[in-house]
Amino acid sequence: MKNKITNFLKKHKKNFITFALTNRQFMAFIILSVIETSILGLLTLGPGVWGFKALFFDFSVIVLLGSIGYLFKPKKQYVYFQTVLCIITTIVTINAIYYTFYNSYVTVGLIESLGQVNTVTDAVFDKLTPIHAIYLIFPIVFYLVNRSLKKHNYFNYVTKIEKGKKNFGTVMLIGVILLCMNIITLDGTDISRLVKQWNREYVVERYGILTYQMNDIIQSAQSRLFSYFGYDEAAQKFLEYYNNKDNTTKKNKYTGIFEGKNVVLIHMESLMSMFMNLKINDVEVTPTLNKLAKEGLYFTHFYPQVSVGTSSDTEFTLNTSLMPALSGTVFVNYYDRNYLSLEKLLKEKGYYAFSMHGNNSTMWNRMEMHKSLGYDKFYAKESFDVNKDNWIGLGISDHAFFEQMIPILKDVEESHDNYMGTIITLTNHTPWDGQDAYGEFKLTKTVKRLNEKTGLIETVEDNYLQDTKIGDYIKGVHYADKCLGEFIDSLYANNLFDNTVLVFYGDHDAKLDRNEYAYLYNYDPVQGRLLEEGEEGYVDYDYYANELNRSTPLIMWTKDKKVKGKVDYYMGMIDVLPTLGNMFGFKSDYALGHDIFDIKDENIIAFPNGSFLSDKMYYNNSKSEYKLLKEGIIVDENYIEDAKKYTEELLEISNSIIVYNLIETEGDKIKK
Repeated sequence: MKNKITNFLKKHKKNFITFALTNRQFMAFIILSVIETSILGLLTLGPGVWGFKALFFDFSVIVLLGSIGYLFKPKKQYVYFQTVLCIITTIVTINAIYYTFYNSYVTVGLIESLGQVNTVTDAVFDKLTPIHAIYLIFPIVFYLVNRSLKKHNYFNYVTKIEKGKKNFGTVMLIGVILLCMNIITLDGTDISRLVKQWNREYVVERYGILTYQMNDIIQSAQSRLFSYFGYDEAAQKFLEYYNNKDNTTKKNKYTGIFEGKNVVLIHMESLMSMFMNLKINDVEVTPTLNKLAKEGLYFTHFYPQVSVGTSSDTEFTLNTSLMPALSGTVFVNYYDRNYLSLEKLLKEKGYYAFSMHGNNSTMWNRMEMHKSLGYDKFYAKESFDVNKDNWIGLGISDHAFFEQMIPILKDVEESHDNYMGTIITLTNHTPWDGQDAYGEFKLTKTVKRLNEKTGLIETVEDNYLQDTKIGDYIKGVHYADKCLGEFIDSLYANNLFDNTVLVFYGDHDAKLDRNEYAYLYNYDPVQGRLLEEGEEGYVDYDYYANELNRSTPLIMWTKDKKVKGKVDYYMGMIDVLPTLGNMFGFKSDYALGHDIFDIKDENIIAFPNGSFLSDKMYYNNSKSEYKLLKEGIIVDENYIEDAKKYTEELLEISNSIIVYNLIETEGDKIKK
């Protein structure tokens, strides 16, 4: 395609130069728009991923948009071009900021989630850098171009010679031809991913940001404004999937082991497994979690499956065994659907259900969504004494939160024979700016180092993690772990939860930039610096290492410590509900996950972007590449294709259930 374009430009070089000289405002609009969208692609996907295909698609769309300007007289074209350029600037700026925060691109459905921004303002601003302001330059440059053209009497000259309708038709035709040249290069996978839209990085990589955003608008309009659109096909696939699914209840050694007990879920903000057993200067970062892991049932390869809804996605996936929505978030955009949840299944067995969170009840629309999930009572920020002395980060400190909930928990236990609850912690949320309140935890390493001035070997304390984001996070983790330990002590002191299973889980990873982990893997304390690639001892902390490190803790613990051990099967958040169901004696007919003790090593963890993880490999859906997890493993193409098909079907079925409310409208047609 590049050769065809080059030959075309050479052949029409003279005509092109003449057109450029007499259409300078149009050309300025095209050039600035293309540069702006290209910068977004380069800064988000990177030069190794974003390339000519995306640029050419964006260029085609920009030419088509620019052609409309010729329907206006030359002096009035500026208003149109500047308006379109400002829209493009808005699109790329929002996506640039959003990508920095979530490593994904924004969707129209997330407009409804904008109410969450005021709650996490500090976290958002913490991610902003001066580079995010670069896009604002382009409308300013275009204004200066227009001003210069006016000064040189350009518009009076062009008005006499320009044939607006002819230019409109010519440029529009060129835009259509360019778009068709793009389209004929697409294969079935490209088209499928554009239609499904769940792999946003791939869509932007292949189609550019403008095609992605327009496609998102169209799909959002179809699913939101015309909810009947595609309903019949979705309902048919839903019924076929569940009627053909093996829904047999299988028993194993954990079947019914917790039946009759209460259950309380401890939702631990941003806690990652890799920081368990980590020591800084011989001091454990998470002594409480390490102790709980030894005393309870510890799942060593547990992965959240979050999308843009982060914590709320985890809540939804854990409680329903469905995946997050592919557009927007369930808690904000689809809270009014009928979901079969952990809360509802236990309430059928006579349980009372409550939830607690030290933030505003409107955060992620929990006030409404917790009702949809089936909680009887939601204790939000308004239920606690929150003041400047116990405020850290986004709300009440974990210490004050746990301390103040004890009387509530006493009342729950005294009032109900059986109950289930979810306790959502908060302090360990980015940007971890409660450093003074976290207490003493030295981020140092004691090392022997040569003093170049004296020539002597000295023992020094290297404060190598100070003023780093990962250092701030480690202090936040240590504080959260300490508060968790205080909570456990309170349970013993107040004789609470004697007949209760506590399920501790990390909701998602820390969302740290990958280069932050260099301080853990590539810092040489003897030299007092980060090792560089190629040096002895350097660890290549690549994309796959980072993805595999997104594992978070999952621990099931009881005060009598009768159920303990390590579970090494690879498990996703979506598998929690059916696993607990086997242990507590209930079952969801709509669960898309598995009882991990039934499926064991055959499990495949699907992620919202289409990538997947098993005990054999991590598959990167965007690049169609994979990494084998152990040496000597042989994986054939059939295994990969079957896993890809499983992942895509799971995402499609789950999203259809959410968008079209299929459990309520079609659930009674499933063979039980």
